Amino acid sequence: MIFLCFCGTRGSAIRKWQLHLLLFSVCFSMYVDCQVRYSIPEEMMTGSFVGNIVQDLGLEVKRLKTGRARIFTEDNREYIGLNTDKGSLVVKERIDREELCAQVTPCSLHFQIILENPVELHRIDVEILDINDNSPAFHNKEIRIEISEGSLSGAQFPLENAMDPDVGINSIQTYSLLPSDHFTLKQHSHVDGSKYLEIVLQTMLDRETKEQHTLVLTAVDGGNPQKSGAVKIYIEVSDANDNSPVFSSGLYKSSLSEDSPKETVILRVSATDSDKGTNGEVMYSFSHSASASDLFTIDPLTGEIKLNGKLDFETNKQHKISVQAMDRGRLSDSSKVQIDVLDVNDNDPLITLMTFSNPIPEDASLETVIAMLNVKDLDSGRNGHIKCSINQDLPFHIKSSSSNIYSLVTDQMLDREMISEYNITITATDEGFPPRSTNKTLTLRISDVNDNAPLFERHSYTAYMVENNSPGVSIFSLTASDKDTGNNARISYFIDDSHKDGLSVSPYISVNSESGVIHAVRAFDYEQIKDFKICIKAQDGGSPPLSTNVTLTVFITDQNDNAPQVLYPVQTSSSLVAEMVPRSADVGYLVTKVVAIDVDSGQNAWLSYKLQKATDRALFEVGLQNGEIRTIRQVTDKDALKYKLTVVVEDNGQPSRSATVYVNVAVADSFPEVLSEYPDFMQDKDYNDRLTFYLILALAVVSLLLLFSIIAIISVKIYRWKQNKLFYKSSANLPVIPYYPPVYPDGTLGTLQRVYNYEVCGTTDSRMSDVKFARPYSQNTLVDVSSMGTMRGERRDQADADIDGETEPWEPYSVYTTMRCVEPLNLG
Repeated sequence: MIFLCFCGTRGSAIRKWQLHLLLFSVCFSMYVDCQVRYSIPEEMMTGSFVGNIVQDLGLEVKRLKTGRARIFTEDNREYIGLNTDKGSLVVKERIDREELCAQVTPCSLHFQIILENPVELHRIDVEILDINDNSPAFHNKEIRIEISEGSLSGAQFPLENAMDPDVGINSIQTYSLLPSDHFTLKQHSHVDGSKYLEIVLQTMLDRETKEQHTLVLTAVDGGNPQKSGAVKIYIEVSDANDNSPVFSSGLYKSSLSEDSPKETVILRVSATDSDKGTNGEVMYSFSHSASASDLFTIDPLTGEIKLNGKLDFETNKQHKISVQAMDRGRLSDSSKVQIDVLDVNDNDPLITLMTFSNPIPEDASLETVIAMLNVKDLDSGRNGHIKCSINQDLPFHIKSSSSNIYSLVTDQMLDREMISEYNITITATDEGFPPRSTNKTLTLRISDVNDNAPLFERHSYTAYMVENNSPGVSIFSLTASDKDTGNNARISYFIDDSHKDGLSVSPYISVNSESGVIHAVRAFDYEQIKDFKICIKAQDGGSPPLSTNVTLTVFITDQNDNAPQVLYPVQTSSSLVAEMVPRSADVGYLVTKVVAIDVDSGQNAWLSYKLQKATDRALFEVGLQNGEIRTIRQVTDKDALKYKLTVVVEDNGQPSRSATVYVNVAVADSFPEVLSEYPDFMQDKDYNDRLTFYLILALAVVSLLLLFSIIAIISVKIYRWKQNKLFYKSSANLPVIPYYPPVYPDGTLGTLQRVYNYEVCGTTDSRMSDVKFARPYSQNTLVDVSSMGTMRGERRDQADADIDGETEPWEPYSVYTTMRCVEPLNLG
């Protein structure tokens, strides 16, 4: 931005002085504080591009380096870094918008870029945009609410809100409640705008139907993709006495042997009351039956019925008793109890084996019949009713095929590898009291099928091999096992189709099909390939064969087979590079730094630096670890003017490898002294020629720009001066002529494509206008030619009066003019 400032006075001499001042003021400029704003999302990876600061500030990369550009922040924490080599801003540290600004929006980072020589300060604002990286969450893991079953519909119960650190559309947008059979969700707003939730009871609850209701409250944000958080709501329904006791059965039946002793427990009746607490306590009793009370008793709390007398099968084969259950509220229910008197059991069951399939294959389907049995009992009634069972934890069960005929069938899939033989004990028990039983044991063998694939001990293996190995060396040995037998367990090993960087690994390794030993086919180089994975398949000899794959990861370990490489200083034969040390350099002055790398890894790449042939009065030393060459004492007059240092860079391998670099150092206070000591610097003629050409070219460009600027300003001044004379000579009653800017139609052809606005400032006697500063186009207006002429006429009269000494020497006035630059129309 160029500022031109003038002061008006009388006479043509003053106007000439102003013209000269205008010519010289072109070269005057001031420091400008620029501001650039960027927007980036949070959680960007370190090193991500933020903006091209060189392009946006109109700078050059060279200016960043010469000006030692750096970033200044008030809190000394740099989230954004400056890449001076590329002139760009990059993400230096992970940025979490919620940690940085919490709920404040917009969230911005403010810092300055400082340049020196000359000092420049550029303000940078980076707005951190929110991403949906947080899910809604509730403070409590669960919510418990107690509601009485007598609560009416419409009752409301408050709930806690979820929290989401995100802002805007990424914050919580909606809530949902499932299931919605009895409750609905309503969202209300406080006076201050905050929101709160309530659940509303829609239908009355019944504790006896459902004592607890589990709801899920879900909060969903508006991000893309959406994220949600949920909390469980447990509704506990409190009780009211509104239910009578209910027996579990309307008729209870039991059988009892005639020789049963007194106090024998016959059965237990059970009635339940859906109410809780004292409302659910039940008392049991007989319903006014004298005969029942003589033979049986009932426990009023447990409902247990016991024998109280002597039964006689020949006198009465069956007893029926009426039982009543009553709660504390005098609500009751009744049921019937039927007791059958049984004959005495004195015969054992008899088991006969009809058929037996032995062995059976392990892949036999479910419900495969293994054996058929005939079971009978000579007793009558329940004493002759037989139940068959087998010992527990066996994959078989007994089922009845017809009267007295039972089948032993498979109940689960068999596995010969787990159990190859079963001892099955079949027990036939009658229903007498005491019961009598008979046992029979069958031995069943399981034949093998190929149903097990080979198994490795681990899912994956890792092997290590030193580079530069001999071809054919053994890398690793794999062993798989198969639970089958015979040919089903014979295992062969193969290499599956494995690739490394799109190339097959078959040319690198081989495997012995019988032993599983893996060999290296060729030598490996750690610098070319550091690791690779191969897939080994183990296949059995069954029909059809089964196989299993395992992954072997081979890591190539490094050997010290590479010497260090010096990156700086570069040793060339065409040019000589020397480092200059001033004579006033302090102890520890950094002369230069030797930079080297080693393509090996680990301790083979640990580098150390040392000087060769160091004397007792050595002026320099090199850092053992960092390669920095520094002065170790003050420079004296006895010291030489130039030094050639030999730096040896050595790695930490066994054996170690090294590299040598030569560093020329000149002790001088100025560059000409260095040239006198190192005349080879002047031999780089091509560099000097290019530098001279660039300097001449830059001087010519600056001169041309200055000349064009002066010619343009003089031309504008002359043109405006002539225009002002024409206005002053013309009559004030000239007709108003409509004015249209160049290529600006009257509304029928095209539109104005570019608009530039300028504010014109002039004095009453100079009759000329100078550019003061640019203004936004929205603040300017078009000036009517007729009104402009009238205004200038008034200013002319005012100027004449000023010359006569009637008013102040000068009075500034402003004329606003709109200049439009229109691009040519493209009619083709």
